[in-house]
Amino acid sequence: MAKRIVTLPGDGIGPEIMAPTLSILRELGDFDFEEHLIGGAAIDACGVALSDETLAAARSADAVLLAAVGGPRWDSTDPQAPRPEQGLLGLRKGLGLYANLRPVRPLPALAEASPLRAQLIEGVDLLVVRELTGGIYFGEKRREADSASDLCIYSEAEIERIARSAFGLARAKVTSVDKANVLETSRLWREVVSRVHSEEFPHIALEHMLVDNAAMQLLAAPRHFDVILTENMFGDILSDEAAMLTGSIGMLPSASLGAGGPGLFEPVHGSAPDIAGRGLANPLAMFLSAALMLRLGLRMEAEAAAIESAVAGALDAGLRTSDLGGSATTAEATRAVLEGLMARKS
Repeated sequence: MAKRIVTLPGDGIGPEIMAPTLSILRELGDFDFEEHLIGGAAIDACGVALSDETLAAARSADAVLLAAVGGPRWDSTDPQAPRPEQGLLGLRKGLGLYANLRPVRPLPALAEASPLRAQLIEGVDLLVVRELTGGIYFGEKRREADSASDLCIYSEAEIERIARSAFGLARAKVTSVDKANVLETSRLWREVVSRVHSEEFPHIALEHMLVDNAAMQLLAAPRHFDVILTENMFGDILSDEAAMLTGSIGMLPSASLGAGGPGLFEPVHGSAPDIAGRGLANPLAMFLSAALMLRLGLRMEAEAAAIESAVAGALDAGLRTSDLGGSATTAEATRAVLEGLMARKS
């Protein structure tokens, strides 16, 4: 029976990188793709960034594949105006997705594209595990005439479940990142993570690190990290910083998972409206997000590995899009990866 995948191309370069991704997936299995609107495209069509119809379709799917949302045409300082990002936040909440996984593995072929020296990034293989449903992004927001506030709240249950996810994924060590010298939510975070570690995962090493130090160590000693566990806003910032170890944010995939139901798989980069419609977008992070979907969402390990191998092979052969210092178009990048898949199958 075909796996049912809800596809959400979204805004900007989203449709341009979604279409070739589906062509690659069709080479690897039997899938039923069902496209829906999200983000700015949904605002234009129905006035909201995430419609009830789209959320219902996502809930009944085997997996959800999203490209990108956002763009300057929907920017507004009016707190009542719908924003594209509300679609993504609503989707995460509606699907109960609390764990965002962002693997960072710089490829040898792209060593020269990284802003760090090759000897610093050689052997880096880390995973950022970001809590998705709590914290300042979801707290009560207030705006007065001359002030504003955003409430940051975390419960013990929210911290426990994301901590279990991180320890379960770690090979040897979890680095829990917080700001416990200042924030009460971080003090609770540190207490709960320590308890989960001692009671359930004593065989995995645990260290606590303040977020400012973690940001520095990601650049100074990235091989130090195995799994980075952190709350919503810190994870948002640190995972984008970690993406640059690979040479471009256009290379980083992500997965968002919950206790049950479909996962959401998307590249970390944004909608890049400045290059939308020009055929210049790097589709590789989208391809790698599809690989994560196959591995973590559909338990298709061989097919996931095939995409990752084809991407690595194309880069080894010299493929470089503009964000990687080259001139390859979206179509040329897609063709190179498809050729790699065909060669593997023959």
